[in-house]
Amino acid sequence: MDSGRGASFERTWAVVPMRGLATAKTRLGPDLDAASRSELAEAMLRRTLIATRDAASIEGTVVVTKDPEVAGLAHAHHAVGLVERLPGLNEAIDAARSVALARGATAVLVLPADLPNVTAAAIDALVAEATAVVARVADPLGATRPQGIVALVTDRHGLGTNALLLSPPGIIDPAFGDASRAAHRRAAIAAGAMPVELDGPLSLDVDTPADLLVAAAALGPAGDRG
Repeated sequence: MDSGRGASFERTWAVVPMRGLATAKTRLGPDLDAASRSELAEAMLRRTLIATRDAASIEGTVVVTKDPEVAGLAHAHHAVGLVERLPGLNEAIDAARSVALARGATAVLVLPADLPNVTAAAIDALVAEATAVVARVADPLGATRPQGIVALVTDRHGLGTNALLLSPPGIIDPAFGDASRAAHRRAAIAAGAMPVELDGPLSLDVDTPADLLVAAAALGPAGDRG
């Protein structure tokens, strides 16, 4: 899927996929009961929505979900809540990306709602770093400007993708799942885009009890509940 040529972050939209609160974080089952998992998922979603709302580099946010309650939380944080019944994560992300494109997005940042260290500053730093990469490889007239960029932050295990920044928004299709880091890199090369791997606080997610232990200090209070 291609939606124009050339990397630009002038109008970057965030895409936040969240299946639902009741079904979130089932891999934490041995350590947390259903109510605690739902509370944790809601706290991390709120944290994510606050970060994208307050990030200077993000023009808007689309939350794609199967849960009307999640869509309501999105609206409360000035985001678009898109309720979809699509079968898979990547299909849901693609639907949300279409909404961002319809609103004039020149880039999309796919940001799962389970990153305990997510902040507006971390998001702005990610977009700024990707922007600097594009500037370094472009000549003064822009003749060698890359056709597109696929920038990602891997998880702490080096296999998954915790954040995926695409410009143009449709330069590749999302490939979240097992070994998504390698899948996104392959797709970028096949599309003639520049693959870029970035580091930082977004490399920590919460999928397993071990992740939860590492993230405990960051999670603390959920922050702004509004």
